[in-house]
Formats: sequence, structure tokens, C-alpha cells
Amino acid sequence: MSDKHSRKENQFNHLVKEGGLTYEDYASLDDGNSYELAGGQLELMSPAPSVIHQLVSFEIQKVLSRSCESDYIVLYAPVDVILSTTEVRQPDLVLINRKRLDILSKRGVEGAPDLVVEILSPSTLRRDKIEKLKSYAFFQIHEYWIVDPENGILEQYTLHEDRYELVDIYQREEPITSTSIPCVSFTMAAIMRNIPHLTDKRL
Repeated sequence: MSDKHSRKENQFNHLVKEGGLTYEDYASLDDGNSYELAGGQLELMSPAPSVIHQLVSFEIQKVLSRSCESDYIVLYAPVDVILSTTEVRQPDLVLINRKRLDILSKRGVEGAPDLVVEILSPSTLRRDKIEKLKSYAFFQIHEYWIVDPENGILEQYTLHEDRYELVDIYQREEPITSTSIPCVSFTMAAIMRNIPHLTDKRL
């Protein structure tokens, strides 16, 4: 191992263990892994999302684009949502009103989007349902959806003062709507019908 590579690895290991990090520290990492920055602390993200996760994300992205494109921009992971100098998240999907395009930059989304969507997997359950629920509320993201692809369920949270309230739980043919994003209109049944049945093949 070269001295240059060794110094870089030592610097990286120091950053991972250290708190009080900023966006600049986060952006300087290039070890091949994906991270989020939570309260100045690096959090290693899970391995690549499953195929089911990706398919569900794509289907939701399609329905949002179809019905909301004239008023909103839809972004999908990986995209940095820079909520502060010490808080950088990568939601699965992000919706931003075209009247608020000033929060977009070459670095990512710099401020609170109108909607963030996280799609659950076993390894992200706690992070999405507890840690990000608190973080997104603290930084005043008005609406947060948590999608459970295993059961075809969408939980809808909206901001009330500084906390989220669970507005509804949608499944099957129940129409998903939003008081703050009126263009939203789809069902989880329509999403799940387009997800093929996959087997757990192993080499």
C-alpha cells in the first residue's frame, strides 16, 4: 500500500469515527461507499437496494411524474438533500414545487423539499421509521411517505408544528391523495400490479 493511499485511508477512518462533520467533509469522501450525514455523524447506508425496492420506486416515480410534472419536479436516489451543514439525507424520492426551484443547486437539494418518500427494507426500517421521521420533521419537510413494498402499504405523515402526524395508511385500491399536493392520485394496488413476482435465486 502506498503512503498516499495509507494516509487517505487513515483520514477516512478518522472521519467515520469522528462527530461534528460538515457537508464539506461528507462531500470529500470517495471510498466507494454511500453515506448520509446525520447530526454531523456519518451513517453508512445499506448495500444496493433490492430489485423490488427499485421497481416500487420507479413505479411511484412514474405515477407522480404523470400527474404532477406540470407543477413539480421528481428526483430519485441518489440525490443529496442538504438540510443543514451537518444533515445530508438521500431519500428514495423527492418532490419539489416548480415555484421553489431556488432550493436546487449543482450540489443537490438545499433546503426542505415538499415531499420525501422512503421505501422500507429490513435494514432501513429503524432509520426510516424513527430517525428520519424525526429529522424530516425537525427540518420542516411538510409531507413524508413511508412505503412498505412487502405489504403494499403507504403511510402518509404531514407536519403539524414541529412533529409529524400519521394522516392515513393506504393499501390495495384506496385512493392516495394529499391536501398539500393536489396532483397526487394513485393506489398501491396499481403500483404493486406492475411489480413482477421474483424468486430468491442463489448461485
